[in-house]
Amino acid sequence: MELGKLRDNIDHIDDTLLDLINERMEFVHQVGELKNTTGAPIYRPEREQSILNRLKERNSGKLTGNAIDALFLELFAVARNLELPERIAYLGPEASFTHQAAERRFGAMSSYLPISSIQGIFKEVNRKNAKFGVIPIENSSNGIVSDTIYCLSNYNIKIIAEVVVDVHHTLATTCESIKDIKKIYSKDIAFGQCQNFLDDYGLSEVEQIPVESTAKGAKLATIEENSASICSEVAATMYSLPILFTNIEDNEDNRTRFFIISDFENAPSGDDKTSILVHLPNKPGSLVQFLNDFEEANINLTKIKSHIIKGESTFFLEFAGHKEDKHIKNIFKKYKDSIKFLGSYGRESDDIYTKGKE
Repeated sequence: MELGKLRDNIDHIDDTLLDLINERMEFVHQVGELKNTTGAPIYRPEREQSILNRLKERNSGKLTGNAIDALFLELFAVARNLELPERIAYLGPEASFTHQAAERRFGAMSSYLPISSIQGIFKEVNRKNAKFGVIPIENSSNGIVSDTIYCLSNYNIKIIAEVVVDVHHTLATTCESIKDIKKIYSKDIAFGQCQNFLDDYGLSEVEQIPVESTAKGAKLATIEENSASICSEVAATMYSLPILFTNIEDNEDNRTRFFIISDFENAPSGDDKTSILVHLPNKPGSLVQFLNDFEEANINLTKIKSHIIKGESTFFLEFAGHKEDKHIKNIFKKYKDSIKFLGSYGRESDDIYTKGKE
């Protein structure tokens, strides 16, 4: 087939897509009007996940699962913003990995509010200055984020979704040669995630200056002579900072999982996970009995981490299923004085430590 004919066919499909998307938006608008009469939230992550799962199951073309996610998550975001533009608070600054996680779920059109601390994000959502918050919960190299656990314990805010982002670092600098670098800016954990690279290239003795985020490190490296930044490619591009090396992280499977928080709870999606905090009586066997009850109820426990909150031992647990599932409701009833429910939400991954390694 000739090039001109191929292009004509593509143009025809684009015209059809435009008409169909506008038709979809009209139905979305009608759904939005119904929700406005009941006060239901515009964003329903479990519904969006159900749509994505259905599309991937019926897909037989060249689109990959990730491509379907990218196309339709942006379409969902456009639809939400046409109905009700809402602020999303995230751990800033702009171009941070948390910002990337937020855009992955809410799209480029949404209104974003960069906040300098995890607690600040909880405060903004609690005050209703932002409808949603995006916060890191764990990294495959550095483990659980304690500040997030602390805030989940202290605020009555719910987890409504999770997002897993691959974390890749670059070394970006205005220096012509690596030998000219005298200082490196980055977030403290990023230095540890790139230690092998720093050792191999003789940069482990160079002054390492921790800053609030890798994006801020990129900004500072554009100003300071003989400096560099360990940052994301997005941050380097944003500040026009030349990239000297890419993918310098020690672990090529480095991932960070983020929670999306808000002031409502999800309905069951059919493929959920639940997060809770548990404070058990300080007596022998209490944890063993609690875990035995999970096993007897045939609940698949996927994570358990202990934390000290306000001087007391608390456990952060995750398991497959929704709060409203019958066998899970029985656990909540039995331990109603010990469990703080954090959220049931559509499952994006079983565990960031095993994703991609099966």
